[in-house]
Amino acid sequence: MNRIHALALGAGFLCLAAAAGTASAHVVLETREAPAGSYYKAVLKVGHGCDGAATTAIRVRLPAGVVNAKPMPKPGWSLATREGEYAQAYESHGRTITHGVTEIAWTGGSLPDAWYDEFVFQVVLPKQPASTVLYFPVVQECEKGAHRWIEIPEAGKTAADYREPAPGLTLIEKPQGR
Repeated sequence: MNRIHALALGAGFLCLAAAAGTASAHVVLETREAPAGSYYKAVLKVGHGCDGAATTAIRVRLPAGVVNAKPMPKPGWSLATREGEYAQAYESHGRTITHGVTEIAWTGGSLPDAWYDEFVFQVVLPKQPASTVLYFPVVQECEKGAHRWIEIPEAGKTAADYREPAPGLTLIEKPQGR
C-alpha cells in the first residue's frame, strides 16, 4: 500500500508541476509548435478576465516575419486590423509582398471573468531555423484594468520567469515532402 501511495503522490506532484508552467500565463496559444514556413492557425486562449472584471478587448501584435494574417470574426465583437510595412519582403503566389497586417484587435465584446473563449487568426510563419521562438504580445483589456501579456524572455530565461509573458510559438522543421 505504501508503494501505491508514493506513486499517487508522485503523480500528483507531476500534475502540479506541469500546471505551474502555464499557471502564470492566462492568454496562451493553443498550439505552441509549428513548422517554419507553414500556414499556422493561431488560437489565443483567454482563461480569465482582470481581477474579476470581464474582458472587453484582445489586441495582438504579430512578430516580425509573420505575414498574410487573416483574423476570424467573432459574433458580438468588432474586428479591426492595423497594417504596416514588413521588415522584409516575401513571395506569395508569384507576387512580392512588402506590407500587410501587423496587429489584430477584437473589441466591444464582453467575456465574463468566469468564462473562457478563443480568438483565432491564420498567418504564414517565417522560414527561420527550428527552435526559433516567436512571441505574440497580447493586451487584454477589461471593464476594470488590463493585463499586458507582452513580456518576452531574455536569453537564458523562460516564460515561467515572468508575471505576464507573451504567448510563444516554437518553430520546428517542416516535414519532408511538404
